[in-house]
Amino acid sequence: MNRKKKVKQTLLKQVKKNKAKLAPSSKPKYISKADREAIAVEAEEHNVVDDNIT
Repeated sequence: MNRKKKVKQTLLKQVKKNKAKLAPSSKPKYISKADREAIAVEAEEHNVVDDNIT
């Protein structure tokens, strides 16, 4: 591979990586099992309070 092609290829690779970092992620953010359980308990408590009010 000649030198110009090699340099161009590495620069394009860097540009592609940087664009990928700036692009929004389509994957949801990871929530640990303990955090999910805490959120579920909190939601359940909130529902119980709402049921008592009505």
